[in-house]
Amino acid sequence: MEASGQMSHREVLEALSGLLLAMFVAMLSSTVVTNALPRIVNDLHGSQTGYTWVVVATLLAMTATTPIWGKLADLFSKKLLVQSALVIYSIGSLIAALAPNMQVLIGARVVQGLGVGGLTALVQVVIATMVSPRERGRYSGYIGAVFAVATVSGPLIGGLIVDSPLGWRGTFFVGLPIAVVAFLVLQAKLHLPVVKRDVNIDYLGATLIVGGVSVLLIWVTLAGQQFGWVSPTSAALILAGLLLIAAALYVEARVAVEPIIPLRLFKDRTTALATAASVLIGVSMFGATVYLSEYFQNARGMSPTEAGLMSICMVGGLLVSSIVTGRIITATGLWKRYLVGGMVLVVVGVTLLGTIDATTPLPEVGMFMGILGLGLGATMQNLVLAVQNNTAQADMGAASSLVAFFRSLGGSIGVSVLGAVLSHQVTQKVTEGLIALGIDASHSTGSIPALDQLPAPVRAVYEGAFGEATGHLFLVAAPFALLALICVLFIREVPLRTTLDREQPAIGHNGAVEPTDPIGAGAR
Repeated sequence: MEASGQMSHREVLEALSGLLLAMFVAMLSSTVVTNALPRIVNDLHGSQTGYTWVVVATLLAMTATTPIWGKLADLFSKKLLVQSALVIYSIGSLIAALAPNMQVLIGARVVQGLGVGGLTALVQVVIATMVSPRERGRYSGYIGAVFAVATVSGPLIGGLIVDSPLGWRGTFFVGLPIAVVAFLVLQAKLHLPVVKRDVNIDYLGATLIVGGVSVLLIWVTLAGQQFGWVSPTSAALILAGLLLIAAALYVEARVAVEPIIPLRLFKDRTTALATAASVLIGVSMFGATVYLSEYFQNARGMSPTEAGLMSICMVGGLLVSSIVTGRIITATGLWKRYLVGGMVLVVVGVTLLGTIDATTPLPEVGMFMGILGLGLGATMQNLVLAVQNNTAQADMGAASSLVAFFRSLGGSIGVSVLGAVLSHQVTQKVTEGLIALGIDASHSTGSIPALDQLPAPVRAVYEGAFGEATGHLFLVAAPFALLALICVLFIREVPLRTTLDREQPAIGHNGAVEPTDPIGAGAR
């Protein structure tokens, strides 16, 4: 570490290797288990509700705790927090691997989600502590590469493990060695100055935020499946969630000394617009692309492995775009044009994917996915960069985690709402198709049969229904992407700092100006 607190390129790369391993573990935890879920539910005698909760449990814990991890990073040792998140993730994985029933497995997935939430929030914060915004672009390509490898390899690794002697339990063991290596590398190579300051943990705010977000996520995740979108249960969950969020906002604005989500951050136009764009990108991107695998399997007759390989088109575009734009931004210091250009490509890609059906040539589908990937690569990291560039180092954790939190929240909403749209569309089109074939569809349960066991005409009906419904899904998502582009257009470009902290003072809790310590300084 240099005397100024700035790390050399070699020191950054050495520390970054541990951080990227931690990020790989976090991303792998969700992708590797995808192909194992049907086997898990069968072996543990679970239900469709249990199947849903195996996924939802991790999502809830991750999303609800992301801003808390970010705020803790502003108060405590970031290195210790990353290592703690790795330990929590490992404990959850070990319990999940040995789970005797669905209840224990779902509980273990909550523990996993707590760790994943920490890793998701903290890696970006630590990188922001090590590297100035101007230099950060050159390292964003590594983050894109990890994202690409985890996204593509996760389902493939999971499929291989499920079919091996290890069985589905092996999908929870696979991340443990990587987590151990990440922990050791961080211990040896990550050396950050510790800022000593008085700590006031906002327990009430944290509880209200977690409670409010969790209740609303439970509603958007289960509505349309376990109960109706318009029903007494929906009304009760919405009311409870909004009351908890309202109470959290009051505590954060008026009561907490060190609020988990400092509302004053939203006074900065860049932070406010980037946060809004993150929600909309989450809805449009995560909400729609999560169903592409189902499209390839149910509309195109691919195996899970083949469907996973098709994702290379989008992830490859994301990887190339994040590396190239990151390098250019570091060289020039200009970033908004690439953020806007990326969002334009996202809008174009989502709109083009809105034209697909069961007969669209696969090269065309791959090209559309590639365009979307190119746009996402230039957008996702640069939204975080824009916020970090406008944020004092003392608030870096809270501000960075805000973007990740709202993107994850938007994704959760998108997955649920668009999933309900997909289910409705498929059921309607299948019913119409079966009636056209002279088959009584009045007793249809809406479940998806094994397509390879159906007569050719009936199978064609299901494939056509999934193909058309997936295209419709992207058309529904397109306006959200367009709104995100509008938010990005109004973000003001501020030259990227070449120092780790802002030179101007930070805004205090009640809007008062207070001095910002340079990194490594003492208490305020």
